[in-house]
Amino acid sequence: MARHILMGKTVTVGRALLSVFDKSGMTDFAKGLSEAGVELVSTGGTHRLISEAGLPVRDISDLTGFPEMMDGRVKTLHPKVHGGLLAVRDNPEHQASMAEHEIGPIDLVAVNLYPFEKTVASGASYDEIIENIDIGGPAMVRSAAKNHAFVTVVVDPADYPAILEAIKAGGIPFEMRQRLAAKAYARTAAYDSAISSWFAKEIDFADVSYRSFAGTLSEVMRYGENPHQWAAFYKTGENRPGVATATQVQGKTLSYNNINDTDAAFELVSEFASEETAAVAIIKHANPCGVAVAGDLKTAYLKALRTDPVSAFGGIVATNREIDAETATEIVKVFTEVIVAPSATPEAQEIIAAKKNLRLLLTGGLADPKADGLLVKSVAGGLLVQGRDNKSVDDCDLKVVTKRQPTEQELVDLKLAAKVAKHVKSNAIIYVKDGATAGIGAGQMSRVDSARVAHRKSIDAAQAAGLEGALTEGSVVASDAFFPFADGLEALVAAGATAVIQPGGSMRDDEVIAAADAAGIAMVMTGMRHFRH
Repeated sequence: MARHILMGKTVTVGRALLSVFDKSGMTDFAKGLSEAGVELVSTGGTHRLISEAGLPVRDISDLTGFPEMMDGRVKTLHPKVHGGLLAVRDNPEHQASMAEHEIGPIDLVAVNLYPFEKTVASGASYDEIIENIDIGGPAMVRSAAKNHAFVTVVVDPADYPAILEAIKAGGIPFEMRQRLAAKAYARTAAYDSAISSWFAKEIDFADVSYRSFAGTLSEVMRYGENPHQWAAFYKTGENRPGVATATQVQGKTLSYNNINDTDAAFELVSEFASEETAAVAIIKHANPCGVAVAGDLKTAYLKALRTDPVSAFGGIVATNREIDAETATEIVKVFTEVIVAPSATPEAQEIIAAKKNLRLLLTGGLADPKADGLLVKSVAGGLLVQGRDNKSVDDCDLKVVTKRQPTEQELVDLKLAAKVAKHVKSNAIIYVKDGATAGIGAGQMSRVDSARVAHRKSIDAAQAAGLEGALTEGSVVASDAFFPFADGLEALVAAGATAVIQPGGSMRDDEVIAAADAAGIAMVMTGMRHFRH
């Protein structure tokens, strides 16, 4: 019973063990502890730092009676360290063991770990990465966190000031020790996750028996997809240009939906090499409502906007090139939530700055559409994990299966449509004409419905542009998956399509090809499906 009462109490700090790789704030922290009468014990570089600050500090070897050995691999893995951390202070047997073996209590541990994640990101060699796997640090952290009833564990320099304040006020409250322990276990879990993920990738062991994924809290949001849902953004540390690594130049804090949509927009526009063409994607609810390529960004933006000017209101705009003043002037004419681009000229930034709530994110480059990686989706009771969809129509051996061959311009537009379809929720139908989407059908339960929805919206878009008919007249079409029946193809023909690109592979491919021949349109098969759920 006494132990449970103690667990809820404030505890004082008599001895602290300080062993950090990141020495940010450590001098001030050690000084504050010393001034509060805390005995300091330290290791290696941390010991030198504290000594050079003129503070009294014991070396870990003095505490354990053993020198550091094996290039520092063994220095804190000792009973006098872990006994001092793990001893239950109100347990008579533990107290007797401490007295018998001359183990003094350690009341606070400040540890941060070898920079494994940064070492991997730097492109270091296998051997160097292995050397940056911390062993003693996580062991001390876990010991101290387990015994948080009596011990305070610190893994983040940002917590130093609050801890010093608590010590000055008489001791560290149990609730604070609980939170610090939870944070400590989260850190060691993330650390081990980084190691296991690197190892699995390094030796091509994708189906490793246990999988863990971790991130560092970037921000807690006001809410998630809806106001009643809690949400936060955790960054994995992956060095991939995009929403997680971008610099936000201006505007309100990004919401949960903003981040989701911005990621979708930038991943799509990164399909197009900036040195080859200017590309713009306008996204709404993670689906493109307009995509176009052109010789310059302004033209590409206006072509993309024409696809669906109604849905573009309140959307996300992504570009694959530096935003110039002319493009910025056009974008700000429409209410836009986020603009994301590799860069923006000072003049463009000044124009965008006039819209104070408009977020501007600069990524410094494009994401590599060919890079591998893992995508994770939660389901009830589990995680679905798959490799990134890093293939595109450029990787396919295209096969014309109809009597009519596509024209040169049709083939260019077919490839554009196929790249866009990869980023549209299934069932996806993408009409393209002259380097711009003419209609987008997304997320319908039937491929026929997607074809018809896109056509219907293209009629509205044509009217908004002062044109007769539908934008889909004379367009080409991409389908993210095969046509199970000819009716889907017939809906495209009715909308004015002249050529189609699709994966093929249906039991009724012959029927679909026959329908294309009967309509006099060209059909190209890629052999590659791009479902996106």
